[in-house]
Amino acid sequence: MRVLSRASLAALVAVGLSATPAAAAPATPCDTPATHRVAQVQGAGDATPLAGQTVRVEGVVTGDFQRTDQLSGFFLQDTRPDADPKTSEGLFAFARESFKDVKIGDRVLVTGRAIEFNGWTELSPVTAVDVCGTGSVAAQSSTLPTGENSGGLEPVESMLLTFPQPLTVSDHYNLGRYGEVTLSSQGRLYQPTDRPGVDPALNARRSLLVDDGSNRENPATLPPIVRAGDVATGITGVLGYGFGKYRLQPTKAIDYKNLNPRLPKPLPVIGNVKVASFNTLNWFTTLGSRGATTAAEQQRQLAKLVAALKGLNADAVALMEVENNGQTALQALVDAVNAEVGAGTYAALAHPYPGTDAIQVGLIYKPGKLTPVGEAKASQDPVFSRPPLIQTFRRKSGSQPFTMVVNHLKSKGSCPSSSPDTDQGDGQGCWNPTRVAQAKALLGIIAGQELPNPIVLGDLNAYGEEDPIDTLEAGGLAGVTKKFVPAPQRYSYLFDGLAGELDHALVGKQLLKRVTGATIWHINADEPRILDYNTEYNPPGLYKPDAYRSSDHDPLVVGLTLPSAR
Repeated sequence: MRVLSRASLAALVAVGLSATPAAAAPATPCDTPATHRVAQVQGAGDATPLAGQTVRVEGVVTGDFQRTDQLSGFFLQDTRPDADPKTSEGLFAFARESFKDVKIGDRVLVTGRAIEFNGWTELSPVTAVDVCGTGSVAAQSSTLPTGENSGGLEPVESMLLTFPQPLTVSDHYNLGRYGEVTLSSQGRLYQPTDRPGVDPALNARRSLLVDDGSNRENPATLPPIVRAGDVATGITGVLGYGFGKYRLQPTKAIDYKNLNPRLPKPLPVIGNVKVASFNTLNWFTTLGSRGATTAAEQQRQLAKLVAALKGLNADAVALMEVENNGQTALQALVDAVNAEVGAGTYAALAHPYPGTDAIQVGLIYKPGKLTPVGEAKASQDPVFSRPPLIQTFRRKSGSQPFTMVVNHLKSKGSCPSSSPDTDQGDGQGCWNPTRVAQAKALLGIIAGQELPNPIVLGDLNAYGEEDPIDTLEAGGLAGVTKKFVPAPQRYSYLFDGLAGELDHALVGKQLLKRVTGATIWHINADEPRILDYNTEYNPPGLYKPDAYRSSDHDPLVVGLTLPSAR
């Protein structure tokens, strides 16, 4: 036998080693496939059918809000939709940028636990985010109102959407505080009890809350400062959820069109006497109670109120929410207005019985235009927490008297837990029977005192089709705004995104013949509260000493054409 040399043996070993297959290269994270489609995680109902399970999904990033001052996560969407319209193709991953920073257009594989976070299907915690290329997702075209049987917005939760239709700003109460604006299709939203034909369910289906991609209070970067009535078209964003509402988080800037421009003064009303009603939103000279909390705020508030009264330029103004401290607060307001328009232009009536509430109604007038007939009166009926102020006037060189009955009926707040005054769920809020009783008492005062040509005006805390207004109308008074103000403009207050008229002027039959015009000056309800006099949360650069957002109620103006003396 032949013995191999050491060199030959080494050569054979080398040949054998070279013939052995090379070991496989380590797998990359992107080689770990998805375990589920996004639609499977979302499911066809309100909640994920995979709650608590760890899943791995694939999609393209459509919305990046990973910073801690944002939503601390991102949206991804499956590029291959399934055939079920009830299942969403989008999902939110709760993964901060410190975990793995992604950007819109990244194709990602994400591993995490499927959960329902206060009604929002998402992945949390996320244990892996792997960027595996790029991709794109076209925004799905959507329209409002949503269908009655479509499941609302749930089937498109967390998806990239675009709304090609014009959408109107209906609410901006939290624009400054949380960066939120509510938009609606088919124009603005109205209170169902303010006018016929308003469907609350349709209001809800017409609405869309647009957020700022953040859960922060008082965000440093604000969305556009808009007025109610402004309009935007082609809004695009991803649809999140939180605090009980679907929220569109914009992925591109929104271009609002100012289709409800500010008016520098009220629309003109025909007549030789002009009366107005204005809720001042707690004009207090006592700091730290209601209204202003500091001297600086008080001066800011006063400047705005003066600008509003100057713009109204009415011959008599009924005022609500003035501090009940004798004549102090009322006279301070008159003095400030006269400093602008001329000494002695306005005078303040003394309320003979203002009641014990923290606020009272007041009345200021131009002595050069109107002459009081008799003394001011008030009711001591205990049904009134804020007794009405009653004053008859005659126009200078005029012959026909008219009587202003200034009111601020019981508000809808501070509801009792039991009694007929609790909220009955009919849209009229609580204390409705009390407001009806106050309306009946007003009719009794007018009839009992034989007030000449009454005009009942003020904040009646009741919308146009509610029981207190029906009571006054059934008692022989006619609402002038229903006759002279077009329905789309007939509102004075905005609450929870719904516009309506809380401030009214109702006149007797004879005086109705002398009413020649009426208007509502929309300087407050359409303006976001971030523009008011407060300094706590409002950026200082936004404040202006003008009439806009001088209160939360719009002033009402009525024109009378009264005969001259013979």
